[in-house]
Amino acid sequence: MPDKTTSYQHLQPEERLAIASLRLQDVSIRAMARMLGRSPSTVSRELTRNSSLARYASVPAQALCAARRRAGRGPAKLCTQGVRWRIVLTLLDWKWSPQQISGTLRRMYPTDPTQHVSHETIYTAIYAQPRGELRRQLIACLRHGHNNRMSRTRGTDRRGQIPDMVSIHVRPPEIEDRLLPGHWEGDFIVRPASRMFLCFTGASMT
Repeated sequence: MPDKTTSYQHLQPEERLAIASLRLQDVSIRAMARMLGRSPSTVSRELTRNSSLARYASVPAQALCAARRRAGRGPAKLCTQGVRWRIVLTLLDWKWSPQQISGTLRRMYPTDPTQHVSHETIYTAIYAQPRGELRRQLIACLRHGHNNRMSRTRGTDRRGQIPDMVSIHVRPPEIEDRLLPGHWEGDFIVRPASRMFLCFTGASMT
């Protein structure tokens, strides 16, 4: 049974070095793939995409791959070295909320979406700061701390609550005598796939 080859993922620098060395020895692509535990298509793709001037070398190949990956990511939404970050810091110092800052950036750059940033991205950038004085100052600038932030989909748990419920502690004293219909409450419980049941009675207020 043939050995399983590693599924495609970015090659490591030492693998590129091995490919460059084997290439100089005219080793076939399939033989390289077997030695590295990679699929032939992965090795072939590497030679095609990362060769310069019709030659393959590990260091230029690594540089080409890294450049493509950086370009593929696109610009960071909120670079802490950019102008937008300085605007965010200033407005936070003025006690503006991330929501207000997000809206202000949209108004400042109405035709340039690359300058827009969501309020959640601002929160993320603040809490992603290394622990230290700057992080503490930024969190202090927020109108509401992180612990007070609540998910949009999460509210008060209302399961089991009865509308207009009257507490048992304020029931009229005559209910204790259980003289009238309605002063008794029953729960009928049937066990699945069984004829057994449990009936519980107790006082309640109508």
